[in-house]
Amino acid sequence: MNWISDWALPKISGLFKRDVPENLWHKCPACEQMIFRRDLEAALHVCPHCGHHMRIAAVRRLEITLDPGFSRIELPRAPADPLRFRDQRRYADRLKEAQVKSAMDDAVAVAHGAIDGQRAVVAAMEFAFMGGSMGAGVGEAIVTAAKLAVLQDAPLIVFTASGGARMQEGAVSLMQMPRTVIASRMVKEAGLPFIVVLCDPTTGGVTASFAMLGDIQIAEPGAMIGFAGARVIEQTVREKLPEGFQRAEYLLEHGILDMVVKRGEMRATLARVIGLLRVPLLPSAEVPPAIEEEPPPSPPPAEETTAPAQG
Repeated sequence: MNWISDWALPKISGLFKRDVPENLWHKCPACEQMIFRRDLEAALHVCPHCGHHMRIAAVRRLEITLDPGFSRIELPRAPADPLRFRDQRRYADRLKEAQVKSAMDDAVAVAHGAIDGQRAVVAAMEFAFMGGSMGAGVGEAIVTAAKLAVLQDAPLIVFTASGGARMQEGAVSLMQMPRTVIASRMVKEAGLPFIVVLCDPTTGGVTASFAMLGDIQIAEPGAMIGFAGARVIEQTVREKLPEGFQRAEYLLEHGILDMVVKRGEMRATLARVIGLLRVPLLPSAEVPPAIEEEPPPSPPPAEETTAPAQG
């Protein structure tokens, strides 16, 4: 090292030092291009170079889906640590840390409002909260969202992003699978649409329960959707899986999904689907009166014929 690097460069750097935010730029995980964060937020966290759909927070998902003025609901609190589980750290500590980082009580947020003027109840899962794992809190949230949809006579839309059941809750987390299935059935029996939007990733117990029971199955481009990982499946069946296996486009091609929709078009698509499934009823004053059928015309009376007099 010489005097230039030891003395001159620090002095010069000190003259032109600026406070630059650390998160000013974001690197796309797919194409590795650098994106100005403000541009990324304007593009709804979709890479402008390759179209890669990055993961997005649950609260932000609600903001870009529902009309302004929507209301988040307070979800019932589930037991925090029913098994007193501990691995390298206590589960209660992991839970508190996730709550502080995400400013959420659990891995799902629920709100009610409207999408282009049409009522809807929306639940969005947060993958950053312990991998979006489904424990008792998430199961209770889905059930609560279903009850609210029935109460408000509104469709239920669920954005899924999860690694599966939450292992720290053991059998309690597995019991959320039938609970969420019953919740989806509750919405359907009320004659309301149940729409599922599968986001990256949707795997494990969430896929094996309510995530595949929607009346309409939508996914974001490139979303990984499946139950077990590709490597586990290959080791089980001992075969090489096809290219793009468990991706949204592959599932669409094989009839598991109804459509793959870009994030920028999702709001308009949901509004259109709701409009198709929820045909508005005419007010009683506008119901056209029943058309009374006219009775068929009666046949003309038969002419009386008088027999000629015989002499």
